[in-house]
Amino acid sequence: MPPFERTQHPKPFKQRKSFATRQQEVAGIRMKFPTKIPVIIERYQREKYLPLLDKTKFLVPQELTMTQFVTIIRNRMTLMPSQAFYLLLNNSGIASMSLTMAQVYKEHKDDDGFLYMTYASQEMFGQSD
Repeated sequence: MPPFERTQHPKPFKQRKSFATRQQEVAGIRMKFPTKIPVIIERYQREKYLPLLDKTKFLVPQELTMTQFVTIIRNRMTLMPSQAFYLLLNNSGIASMSLTMAQVYKEHKDDDGFLYMTYASQEMFGQSD
């Protein structure tokens, strides 16, 4: 197994922590950092080509655009310029790249307060798990 595989958890974040725990975590984060957006990014379960990120949780400035955020994630994965990847919101769709993180958060945040994103090397629309 490559060295970066060891930080991947077999279960998604939502299954590793209870709803109440996740809510408390977000409340603490939002109190300490009111201008930051708490984001959970996980690799699509069937993804075979993209590397794992070194962490799952990100605190993102609310004025950051999706384009800037995607660039940050690309750099963290050290992708080749020819490698494409998609960032899906709540496993359902792709946000407009011109939106700010605050706009995306307002529209797509989970009931627990986190914004969940999944990354994959191919579009996953229409595929059932």
